[in-house]
Amino acid sequence: MSTKPLNRQTNVICIILLMLQAILLVWSSYVHSPTHLEVFHLPAGLSHWELSRYDLCRVNPPLVRKVASLPVYLMPHKSDYSSYVSGYFYRAEYGVGIDTMHANGTPFIWLVIVARWVCIPFILLGGYICYRWARELYGNVAGVVALLLWSFCPYILAHGSVITPDAHAAALGVTSAYLFWRWLKSPTWILTIFVGIMLGIAELSKFTLIFFYPIGLFLWLTYRFRFFRSWKWQSILREIYMGLVIITISIFVINIGYEFENTIKPLSDYRFQTSFFSGIPLDEIPKTGGNQYAETWLGKIPIPLPANYVYGLDLQKKDFEIGIFSYMCGEWKVGGWWYFHIYAMVIKLPLGTIGIFLGAMILTFCGKNFRSTWTDEFFLLLPVVVIAIVLSQQSGIGLHSRYGLPLLPFLFVWSSKIAVLWSQKFTIAKIAVIVFLCWSVGSTLYFFPHVLTYCNEIVGGPRNAYKHLAKSDSSWGQDLLLLNTWLKKNPKVGELRMAFSGPFDPRLAGLKFSLPPVGRNGKEYYDELPPALLGPQPGWFAIEVCFLLGGDPLSAANAKGGWDEPSKRPGYDLSYFQQFEPVDMIGYSIYIYHITLEEANRVRREMGLPEIEYEE
Repeated sequence: MSTKPLNRQTNVICIILLMLQAILLVWSSYVHSPTHLEVFHLPAGLSHWELSRYDLCRVNPPLVRKVASLPVYLMPHKSDYSSYVSGYFYRAEYGVGIDTMHANGTPFIWLVIVARWVCIPFILLGGYICYRWARELYGNVAGVVALLLWSFCPYILAHGSVITPDAHAAALGVTSAYLFWRWLKSPTWILTIFVGIMLGIAELSKFTLIFFYPIGLFLWLTYRFRFFRSWKWQSILREIYMGLVIITISIFVINIGYEFENTIKPLSDYRFQTSFFSGIPLDEIPKTGGNQYAETWLGKIPIPLPANYVYGLDLQKKDFEIGIFSYMCGEWKVGGWWYFHIYAMVIKLPLGTIGIFLGAMILTFCGKNFRSTWTDEFFLLLPVVVIAIVLSQQSGIGLHSRYGLPLLPFLFVWSSKIAVLWSQKFTIAKIAVIVFLCWSVGSTLYFFPHVLTYCNEIVGGPRNAYKHLAKSDSSWGQDLLLLNTWLKKNPKVGELRMAFSGPFDPRLAGLKFSLPPVGRNGKEYYDELPPALLGPQPGWFAIEVCFLLGGDPLSAANAKGGWDEPSKRPGYDLSYFQQFEPVDMIGYSIYIYHITLEEANRVRREMGLPEIEYEE
């Protein structure tokens, strides 16, 4: 087959796959209720437009939430900044987010959906770059394979349909990397400008991508090493100058994203909250912060970055240093596990995708016919290795595997080399590739739109996701709208008791409920409660799966616009629900229980609680 017809065919397939992904993203965005962080990210994005301030949600750069909030800013809406507290050590986005949510009421859901839709082009761009890069490295069919892996990846579909920046940063990161790769091939001034702009845009999406700067330098040295002896110094100096221009343009773009807010401050003017920047042990840092560079010559250097960009890096590092409540395989603890992200991806990527990756790994060692140049291979794998190492070193957080999303597009492009088998005579190998691709796509579509909860067959699918991972990997508040739809179809339920964690108010989704009684779980506080308020009771219950294993750090919405906070109770324990079989499930994140009096008393006896008597 000639190359040009194949180019046309694969281009048509590319367009179809991107259209299909767009449809899936639109639908997923529409059916899911606001997730935990979206309650804060959308109002924070509005504050950027309305107040030109960037201290809300500074733990992430502002690009994605600013784009997401633009149509909302132009629509009728209400912003409530009454609880906006200024200062570098405050997280005012929590109060502002909840106040703005309540100010808008039920229409807040529609505002979030619109904000999600406007970010979908980021994801489509990432898919096109995967297709383009793989095609240029390994051929036309490889481009289709890479795009299939991206378009039907549960991670990308799940986080590409919310306004948190992880999937969007992955798309922008691979785009900037692809342009830099093209620049290494042909370092023109036009490409220099585009690389600088795209790198700055990528840096405005996620702090993780700051490692692209040292990675880029190392890759340039790798690509140019074998040519240094034959190069003229003029050529070397020209590329060094171009590299400095790339960095300068990217920093300028970062400043544009923050509207040059408090930029070019001397390093000594900053007050940091982390040991890394302050040079003070974490438990000894004063409330006003510290700065180990304040009295050194480094303190006099002006930092050409917006102040809230620098403070955002510090705040992100603080979360890793102090450690937060983390969860894996049934265990809650402060801090995480170095292998958390590896484990999460092994169970949350489709087995077909993992099979393709392993097949590509085998092919890499089978000869040069199955790989590109070693420098191109190294270019794709280095970001994966660096991001994986960085995440493994930050064991203070083991709660969200979405932090690893920026490495996925590099893996997809690299794994697409398996399509080289199409030009070989290995029929069995071709069949294996088709099976893996169908397995990957089919497994994702089978559970769609519940891709946020997706887990593969290793752990028994998304039904068992909560036993292994929590929050954005299993229950992130995404299924309240689906629960309301279920209740309308089941009017026999009547009074509902529900446990739901997260900042979104379930009443805005049309839900009326009361809290279920807590269990014991060895908590002294619970022993002080009257037995009638403890343990199982008959009735209908909707329990978010994160509560089934004790819920030590979790609060529960109290149906009055507030939350049962851990500071008032040491965790909202509902682990006794493990003794009952759910009669239904909502998107794999909310289990429905119908407990009879006999069933309730059976478990109460096992818990050492008095039985409930029949009502006359």
